[in-house]
Amino acid sequence: MKLMRAALILLAVGPLSVIDVRPSGAETYRPWCAVYTGRSGGRNCSFNSFEQCMMTAGPGTGASCAQNPWYLWYGSNSPGTTRQGGRRRR
Repeated sequence: MKLMRAALILLAVGPLSVIDVRPSGAETYRPWCAVYTGRSGGRNCSFNSFEQCMMTAGPGTGASCAQNPWYLWYGSNSPGTTRQGGRRRR
């Protein structure tokens, strides 16, 4: 009886777990971040150029621009995409 109940529950819940399947999206890493200082401190890494970053992190905003550390590892110039470092690809 318990086995039958468990099987019915699995049959009822199984299809519901497949309904919310979405395709995965690639993360886009931008090369520049505006780094905010002060109490709330934070980081906004959505800039393609240093100039674009400086327009947002200008004087009086309490921010400065720095290279995005994630972009250095996972961006388009990363060691994994330029075939430098690490294991050789075949």
